[in-house]
Parts: sequence; structure tokens; C-alpha cells
Amino acid sequence: MTNMNHQIILAARPDGLPKETDFKLLEAPVPKLGERQFLVKNIYLSVDPYMRGRISEIKSYAEPVAVGDVMVGGTVGRVVQSKHPDYKQGDVVVGYSGWQEYAVSDGTEMQRFDTSLAPMSTALGVLGMPGMTAYFGLLEIGQPKPGETVFISGAAGAVGSLVGQIAKIQGCRVVGSAGSDEKVNWLVKDLGFDAAFNYKETNDYDAKLREVCPEGIDVYFDNVGGKLTDAVFLHINEKARVAICGQIDQYNATRPPRGPRFLWHLIVKRARVEGFLVFDFADRYSEGQQQMSQWITAGKIKYRETVVDGLENAPKAFIGLFSGENTGKQLVRLAED
Repeated sequence: MTNMNHQIILAARPDGLPKETDFKLLEAPVPKLGERQFLVKNIYLSVDPYMRGRISEIKSYAEPVAVGDVMVGGTVGRVVQSKHPDYKQGDVVVGYSGWQEYAVSDGTEMQRFDTSLAPMSTALGVLGMPGMTAYFGLLEIGQPKPGETVFISGAAGAVGSLVGQIAKIQGCRVVGSAGSDEKVNWLVKDLGFDAAFNYKETNDYDAKLREVCPEGIDVYFDNVGGKLTDAVFLHINEKARVAICGQIDQYNATRPPRGPRFLWHLIVKRARVEGFLVFDFADRYSEGQQQMSQWITAGKIKYRETVVDGLENAPKAFIGLFSGENTGKQLVRLAED
């Protein structure tokens, strides 16, 4: 094992869309182990839209990454050394070790991952944070019922693509938006969506939603926000549920966007809007993982991963999220397992 650890730190706070120069690749010694600690070699690193909020100074649900600190991020890897009685060499563990090749842990906020359920990479995707976001966000917040129409923005992403498939399992009519014709075809032909459209090629969201959701929208799973969400509010049905998962349309805004004020539709439709964090359901992750694993085995859930190799390419992969370069879950492979 090498004695050096490569890390990517936050070099500067982004102004608008992050740039590769906002990050810096450094080399540091591999950390030494203390008592009841273990060393993890990270195999896969997750990059996700939420990280944009973590590198700004805006107050949020977690402290921002300080300039000069290792970039935050979910990881899965193997224990290569251990002085901890509960972790042994070879264990596969999932945590938030950040953008680096090696990390030391005492087990806090670290979980083992059972690779008999699915390949290691899925610990950061369909069986990880995105999968649990889709599972609990739709079933607990959206509460879909058979025959209802579920609309998903950002439907070809790591979360949205799973939300749509779970909604189909629940007997719903499922419609989504995505950023390319290729992604739209994937949603409809491979994942079983009833309809989908390319939001980048759509000039009139109101007319398009009327076309693809002629019976209105009962559940809206929002990953995007912005003008598309404004248009959705015009089409929600009575007692509709809106689950706010993300607002990627606004993450890089340098000033608060201005738009229609359609909240009065919630009064007329007696609808409910609720934002959520997947961590709200942390004590039920095993439930979600077991069910998702069963659906994968049964062929009811399909997933796609976009993988780039090399820690040095993590900033580029992260920035690419905001232009939709990925389909499904975006991962960075740091090493072969």
C-alpha cells in the first residue's frame, strides 16, 4: 500500500457555476491509525448536486465545507488496516470520507455494505443515498395511489429514474422530464415511463404538461424547480402531493430568481408541498435497501451508472451534473476493487 494519499480540497468558493479551478489536487501522507480506528481505501466516490450548497456560505442543513478542507462526498471502499474490534480487513464500508483515496474512521457515520445484495458501486446509487431518497421520498412524502399520475422533473437522474420505476410498481401512470432525446427514450423504452419529454426542447411547459398529463398531476416529485415547477402548479389535482427533493435549476444562481407566484393553487387544490432530507429516514435504510434489492432481483428496478476514472476527474464530473452530462448515478472510480 502506498504511503501517500491524494485529496481534492475546496480551493475557492464558486461564483455561479463551479469551475475546475475552484478545486485543487493535493498529496498528503496516509493517516496513521489510533486505537479503535480503521483505514479505508476508497473505491468509488459519489458526486451529487447537493454538494453545490455545501461549498457556498449560505446557511443550510449542514455546515459548509471550509476553503482548504477536503471536499465532502459519499464513498464506498474496503478496510485495509484496522485497530477496531468491530471492523476487519476486507470489510466493505460506506460513509462520507470525502474526495480522497484513503480515510481513517472510528466507525462513526460509517456502515457496512453487503455486496451479496448488489455490486459495490450501488452502495452510492440505487442502494445508497439516491435510492433511499427515491424510495422514502415517493412512498412517504408523495404517498402514490394506484391509478394516479406521478410527474418527475429530472427524471433521468440517479433519484428521478428510480422514483418513476417505484411509482410504476405502485400502479401509477408515470411521466417525466429529462434533458435530451436519448434520456427521454431511455425513460420510456427501458424504464417503462408512460410518457416523457425533453425540457430543453420544450418552449411551452404549460401546453406540454397538458398534453402528457391530460388528467392532471396527483404527485409531483421535484428535483429541478424553476419555470418547470411553476408550470406544474397549474396542473396539480385536488389533494395533490408535491415532494421537494432538489432545486438544481437554482443551485448556481448568483441572485434569487423571480418567477410566478402560484402558491394560491395550493389553496384551490387543497394540495400539500413538503421538502425532505433522506437522512430523516436513516433508521429505516435497511428496510429500503432490502426492498430495492428484491425489486432489482425481480427485474422491476433497473439502474444506470455513469462512471469516470480517477480522483483528478472528480471536479469535472461534479460540474457536469449541472448540464446533465450524466444518466443515472454519477460516480468516480478511484481504484479497481
